[in-house]
Amino acid sequence: VRARALAAYLLVFQGGMAVGSILWGALATRMGVRAALLVAVFGLIAGLMLITRYRLAEGEKIDLTPSLHWPEPKMIVRLQPETGPVLVDVEYFIESERAQDFTKAMDDVRRERLRDGAMRWGLFTDSANPNRFVETFLLESWVEHMRQHERVTKSDRMAEELARAFTSAPGLQRPFT
Repeated sequence: VRARALAAYLLVFQGGMAVGSILWGALATRMGVRAALLVAVFGLIAGLMLITRYRLAEGEKIDLTPSLHWPEPKMIVRLQPETGPVLVDVEYFIESERAQDFTKAMDDVRRERLRDGAMRWGLFTDSANPNRFVETFLLESWVEHMRQHERVTKSDRMAEELARAFTSAPGLQRPFT
C-alpha cells in the first residue's frame, strides 16, 4: 500500500515538474520572470484548494497483522534453505453445487499466494472425483516457503477460511504437503 502511494506521488511530482518547466519557461520568456512568479503563486493557492477537495481514495481496510496460523510442515527429510523449487498442494473436497462459489472464493487465495512469493498457482479438479479440488503453488526455494509462513496475515487467514467454509469434509482436507 505504501509503495503504491509513493509511486502515485512520484508520478504526479515528476510529471508536474516536466510539464511545469515547459510552461514556466514559455511564460517567463513571453511575459517576464515577475509575471511567471505571480502565476506560480496563484497556482500554489489553487493547488492547496484542490487538495482539500479531492483526496486520494483510501484502499480497502485490511488487517496486515501476521496471523502465523499455518502449521509447521511435517518433514521426513531435512531440506536445505536453498532447496527448490518447492511445490505445495492443498486438497479440498467440495460438493458439486458449491464448486462455482468455491472457485470464486479461491480467487482471493490465489492473489494471496502470488503476492506472498508463489511463482505459479493453480486450482485443479480431479477427473476421477469431481468433488476433489487440488490447489497447487510453486515457490522458488524452501526458505521462500518458510518466509511465506511468516508473511501470511489475518486478512489472508479470513480469505482461506472463507474458501475452507465450502469444504464438505473438513476433516479429510490435507492442509500442506
